[in-house]
This record gives sequence, structure tokens and C-alpha cells, in this order.
Amino acid sequence: MNIEGRGSTTIVHRETGYKPPRSWRTWLIGRPLPTADAPHQTIGKFIGLAVFASDALSSTAYATQEMLVVLAVLGTMAYDFVFPLSLAIVVLLAIVTLSYEQTIHAYPNGGGSYIVSRENLGIWPARIAGAALLTDYILTVAVSVSSGVAQIISAYPVLFPWRVWLSVGCILFIMLVNLRGIKESGATFAIPTYYFILAMYAMVGVGLFRYLTGALGIVQDPPPLEVLHMGQGLSAFLILRAFASGTAALTGVEAISNGVPAFKEPRSRNAGITLIIMSSILGSLLLGISFLSAYVQAVPSEAETVISQLARTAYGGRGLFYMLTISATTIILILAANTAFADFPRLSAFMARDNLLPRQMTFRGSRLVFSRGIVTLAVLASALIVIFNASVTRLIPLYAIGVFFSFTLSQAGMARRWWKVGHLRPGEEVRERSSVLRYDPAWRIKMAINGFGAFCTGVVMIIFAVTKFVDGAWVVVLVIPGMVAMFTAIETHYRHVAQRLSLEHYGAPPRIARHRVILPISGVHRGTLAALRYARTLSDDITAVHVSIDPEEAEKVRRKWEVWGDGVRLVVLESPYRLYIEPLLEYIDEVHRQRQPNEVITVVVPEFVSHHWWSGLLHARAAVTLRAALLFHKDLVITSVPYQID
Repeated sequence: MNIEGRGSTTIVHRETGYKPPRSWRTWLIGRPLPTADAPHQTIGKFIGLAVFASDALSSTAYATQEMLVVLAVLGTMAYDFVFPLSLAIVVLLAIVTLSYEQTIHAYPNGGGSYIVSRENLGIWPARIAGAALLTDYILTVAVSVSSGVAQIISAYPVLFPWRVWLSVGCILFIMLVNLRGIKESGATFAIPTYYFILAMYAMVGVGLFRYLTGALGIVQDPPPLEVLHMGQGLSAFLILRAFASGTAALTGVEAISNGVPAFKEPRSRNAGITLIIMSSILGSLLLGISFLSAYVQAVPSEAETVISQLARTAYGGRGLFYMLTISATTIILILAANTAFADFPRLSAFMARDNLLPRQMTFRGSRLVFSRGIVTLAVLASALIVIFNASVTRLIPLYAIGVFFSFTLSQAGMARRWWKVGHLRPGEEVRERSSVLRYDPAWRIKMAINGFGAFCTGVVMIIFAVTKFVDGAWVVVLVIPGMVAMFTAIETHYRHVAQRLSLEHYGAPPRIARHRVILPISGVHRGTLAALRYARTLSDDITAVHVSIDPEEAEKVRRKWEVWGDGVRLVVLESPYRLYIEPLLEYIDEVHRQRQPNEVITVVVPEFVSHHWWSGLLHARAAVTLRAALLFHKDLVITSVPYQID
């Protein structure tokens, strides 16, 4: 230990060889990491794709199925629309990818929708973007895990009654892995992610080969068809509803722009390359799966997923390659929640620094991750799964509206940023809170790209909100304003606290004119005398107070106090209704009302402390109740004096 003095300040440095003591937390999430290790916890493109792309890539496992769920009312005609709709979604994916690639380079410290909106559109759009993204991350975990468990149930239908608890168990597992740190969680999830990519390309490749050679048939023994929208015929509204369901494939595309600081230097370049790779894989798999699913006439059903039907048709049964495909899909869908676990805590920390969420969310745990955000996400997502019975079809309508709202605000913010850049002189720089504005001769082209992206995602958001409103999107439409109201209330509270704690125009604090001590006692014993000795160090103006429930017991207390009370006055409060706390509070309130200006009252409470947790249940714990009751009294200090009885 090194001790350094600087004026009236002493700084204590711990030796570099110091290691915190081991505990159950060490066994569960690993040894604590020093703050100096933070730069070494960054990741490269290979691990970055596993950490930030699993959400987007996993959506290929259910995006086609959700389109078919909507189109099922058309019968066999439904298969004519799946691939064209997928093409439209891939075009939208390209637009969003190009827009976010610009965002990554403009905001190398993290350019998620919240940051971009705050810098360019103002605090209210930023709050809306933050609420939309946080909602999306919670739903990402719930949807991806539920979909992964649905793959397991496709192979083992006997597990269907346990799907909720299987889903919750998977979330707890992912939470524990993420609490161990981003580098360790990335290494853990890299193998499953690349296993999924290979398995999907193998299935699509085999399916396309059999299609080209004329050996690919249709699904044998399909599950029962589930039609959710009876009575509808072919209409523009139905097509838009199916398109909205399929755009769930784009959720997760923004994750890399939020997590740029997690990449190794050069961060922006590595993050941008990872984004392009991810989008290329996502687009090609979505097109391949949609084309083959339509050709084999896969049936949308919660009893067996479309991926399961496509895999057993491509491979000619439920053999080894089928099981490998299902296992890969199951694992990636469950681990897709890792993208949300990487971004939700980081976004929560950004917003907490702006006083929009509790400041505890900025705390980095022992493994240099935002552990409180990780645990919060796990709890909220588990609650959603329980409420919606782990049904992907019931959760999907809540899903994409939040992310497309944030897409729109982010791209609109970037378009405004390029407009500001265009009004700078060549060579001029303007430093903003999260980025530096420099003149760019291509600002018009970049503004057009982001503006067009904002228009496209805004149109999709409106389509989603309208077509999915009755199905459940109305919940998100209400939740986002509710979260914005919560952010506003938290920010107002912190601003009020800052004003009340500010030393500006405060001057010298007034000196304490009188210090009175009240010592509640239930009896005269060693614990009482320990509290009395402490009270003596505070003031000579001490009053001991005993609440009398039994007159004989009160007389015993009075006689013992005359011997052991060291001349301190004793006040006995009679309690005819056998109450203890209420008469004491009335007495303290009366003394408090009669206090003089600049007078401080301290209530010193004796408290028994035992080494055994269960023995605390055998005592009244009046000290805890008293502290809670007196906490909000001005110029009143409550302190307990613990007495170790073991």
C-alpha cells in the first residue's frame, strides 16, 4: 500500500499485486478485474460478429415463418408472395446498413439512436429513441429465447408444457455468462454463432442443389395449419401486415453502432466491416430460406417451425444433418439474446449519465461490465416470457415497432448532422459532446442517404404500427410514452437534488447552537450502556426514554437506571395500549417541534447484532422501524449503536 500526500489530501494506492479475497461471486462470474484492464477487454471483428450479430442473424430462423403466419389465410397462394416480400426486406436492409455504416464512422465512441438523436434532434427525441431501444432490447431477449426453445420443442414435442421455464433458465444462463465480461462472453458465443452460419448455409446449399436437380419435394407430414386472421382475402393491408412481420429480420442491425467502443482500434473501421459482413450474411440467408420455404410449402405452426420442416425436407428426414441444423438454430436463437445483453446495459449507462435512469446503472461490476443493467434486462425479459407464455407469435407484434422508431430517429439525426457539416468552412472543426464536426465535401450525398433511410424506416414503422396495432403493437405505443414520462421524472428528481446540494451562493454553513441526544431504551443492560457511552461523545445534553407497557417492569428500569445511568435524565412514557414505537415517535416529534434555530437532535438507538442470520428473527428489530419512521425529519440524525451479543 502506497500513501501519497497532496496538501490536506491523502491518496492511498494499492499495490499492483493486490488481489481481492475470493468469494462465491468469484466462483460464479470470475475474479474481479482492475479498471486498468478495461482497454484489454476490447474485441476484434471475429469475436465482434459473434457478440453483436447473433440477434440479427438469428432472425432468419423466424422471419419467414412470421410472414407465412399472416399469409396463411391465402392458402397455397401465400407461397407466391414470400420471396418477393423477402426481396423488399433485403433492399430495406441494404438502405439501413449503408446509413448505419455512416453513423459508425461519425460516432466512434458509440453512435446509437440515443446518442445521435441527443446530439442532433434534442433531448425529447433522444428520450423517445432511448425508450424505443430499451423496449426493443427487452423484446429481443424474450423473442429470441422463446424462438430457440420452440426449435427444441419441434424436435422433442414432449417438452412443450415446460417451454416457459426452459426459456427463463436460458435467460439466466446468458445473464451469468455476460456478468463474466464482454471478452469472455464473446469467446463463449463465437463457436455457436459460426456453427449456425455454417449449418444454415449448408441447409440452403443442399436445398438449392436438390431444387436445381429436381430432387427437392414438398414437406412430408406437415404440422396442422394455424390461421390467425380468418375471413381475410388478398389485400394490400394483408401484404403490408406480412411485410411488417418479416421486417423483424432487421432487428439487431443497429447493435454494432451502439457497441463501437467495444471494438479494438481502429474501432470505427472494425465495426463498419463487421456491420457489412453481418448484413451480407443476413440478406443472403433470408432470401435462401424464403425461396426454399415457399417451394417446399412449409406450414407455419408453433408445433413445428418452418426451419425444422425445411431442414428435414432438404436432408430427406430427421437424420444427423437435420439434428445438427436444429441444434445450431436452437443455440443461436437462445444466444441471440447476447446482443441485447451487450447493448442494453451500455445504453442504460449512457442514459443514466444524462440523469434519465438511476445512476446505479453506470456502475461497472467486478468484471468491468454494467452488471446492474445485465440483471435488469434478465428480470424484465423473463417477466415478458411468463406473461406471454413463451409464444413467439404473440411476442412478435410487440417487437419491431420500437427498433424501427429508433432507426427513423437515428437516420433523421444523421441527416441533420450532415446538414450542419455542410454549413462549416473547409478545415473548420466544431467539437460536440460525443463527436467532432468537420467539413465534408460529400455532405449532400451522405445527407441524402441518411434522409432516404429515415423516410424508408419511418414508412415501415407506420406500416407496422397500423397493421399490428390490434395484434398487440398498441402495448408498445403506450409503453414508450410511459418510459419517456419516467425518464422525465427521474431527470427532474436529479436536477432538484443537485440544486439542493449545490454550494453555489451557499456561504459558510451555520454553526450548531445546541446538540441534543435522545436515547430510547427498552431495558438497562450492556447494550444500553454501550449506546450511552457513545452518546456521551456527542453531547452532554442526553435524555434517555423508556416506553412503559408494564408498570412493574418500568419501575425496575427506573431503579437500575439510577445505578447505571451516570446521572442522565430518564423520561418514562406510559403506553396504555401496549404500543412501543408510536409513543416514542410522538415524544421525538414534540421535542423536534420545540427545537431552537440551528439545533440538531440525534437519536441514538441501541441495536443487538448476532452472527447468526436466523437469530435476528427472534428480536423485535425496533431500531430498523425507528430509523425508517424518523428518516424524513429535518435536522434529526438517527444512528444505531450495534452491540455484538455473540
